[in-house]
Amino acid sequence: MNGRLIVAASVALLLVAASAGAAQPWLQDRRYGEGIGIQAGHFELHPGVSAEFGYDTNFFLRAPSENPADAFRLRVTPSLSLRSITPRRAGTEAVGAAPMFNFRANTYFAYSEVFGSEEVSDQRNFDAGVGAAVDIAPQRPLGADVYADFVRNGEPSNLAGTGQTFDRGTVRGGAGASWRPGGGLFEWRLGYEASYAYFEDSPYNVYNNLTHSILTRGRWRILPRSGFLYDASYQFIRYQHSPSPQPDGDSLKARVGFSGLITSRVAFLVMGGWQSTFYEANGSPTPVGDGAVVPGTPARNYDGFVGRVELKFFLNEGPDVDSAPTGISSIAVGALQDMSNSYLGAFYVRDRGYVSFDMFLAGAFVANLQGGFSYNRYPPPDTTLNPMGFTQYHVDAQAFAEYRFSDTFGLNTTLLYDQSIGEGPYPQGVLINSTTGTYDNLEYKRFQASIGVRLFW
Repeated sequence: MNGRLIVAASVALLLVAASAGAAQPWLQDRRYGEGIGIQAGHFELHPGVSAEFGYDTNFFLRAPSENPADAFRLRVTPSLSLRSITPRRAGTEAVGAAPMFNFRANTYFAYSEVFGSEEVSDQRNFDAGVGAAVDIAPQRPLGADVYADFVRNGEPSNLAGTGQTFDRGTVRGGAGASWRPGGGLFEWRLGYEASYAYFEDSPYNVYNNLTHSILTRGRWRILPRSGFLYDASYQFIRYQHSPSPQPDGDSLKARVGFSGLITSRVAFLVMGGWQSTFYEANGSPTPVGDGAVVPGTPARNYDGFVGRVELKFFLNEGPDVDSAPTGISSIAVGALQDMSNSYLGAFYVRDRGYVSFDMFLAGAFVANLQGGFSYNRYPPPDTTLNPMGFTQYHVDAQAFAEYRFSDTFGLNTTLLYDQSIGEGPYPQGVLINSTTGTYDNLEYKRFQASIGVRLFW
């Protein structure tokens, strides 16, 4: 088994995790997930359970030349979230001082049973997550916050039959202090965050890494819903395997911008700044077992613009707090340029345009449509096999809709499409074995569709 295939196969998976719907929309956004809630003392509980059945046209994210396999999936997901009851929700909005603590927490477990060919049926797996956060003195001149979470994703690799998967997890925690003089018109936060990302199966665990981040952000409101913004971060990533095929490195980013309302229904966001990286060359090949060797990564760095622009139009007024919470219907269009750490070379640069549509009707029907087009640029992945940089295009789209027959029961459907365009450094893909002339093609198309039911409070 050549270890370079680890990187080649993982890039398609890890770059689309956010856009391809790894987690259900109601787990990602409480507007879709929570019902009216159950009051328990000073807390509001939101238990729920869902069941979905769907079809996947390319379960292993393979190129057309690599024998794509389709699959059916049954997924069952119990979940629970809770948070402190706000004064407005408790009916005491104008009485007494603001609360000293706001607490929120959530957890879920999603088990997937898959049906198809033998290589597909062996891939039953589960996702899980748990997290909590505390805001201390959230409306006072001096405040603080503490948070921690864990997410586990179960994903197959395209090496079916090997027993190796991309099952992985991330543990994250952080804390910060906030200063809010002038009744909150000005706000500044300084914080620290640490995260540990790991792969469960060897030889993929050569990519386990620990990331430390120093974060700061500020806001100066000049109108009730408009103001200047600033954020900056210094991040350093350290790979835990010795030796590692990936280079350790630091990243410094700073942006300034403005967010505000043009009219009562039209809002915009503009952020722009600069990012510089300081990756160290890793020229030593890394043995990963069974005689396989992963080439080192050359010293390549990014020094350039990062930013985001977005225009949003609101279609209706806010919801009634006495019904199951949803939100404000809106249409948004935007574009961004950013730089992210990568497991294929040191990093990649992404230019992306996107559109999003959220609909909330009378607390009974919710829908979200979103899609985007990305242009991704990679420096040379390694020092020997793939010494050339390359580009890829990526298309993603998601449609989610749910009809709620009551405040606690709903029927939903989810449609997902994603496509990567661009084979890799060579026309055949990423070179993974120069002796045998073996390549891994990074192109693929994937469509997923599911229908489900949810019971929620």
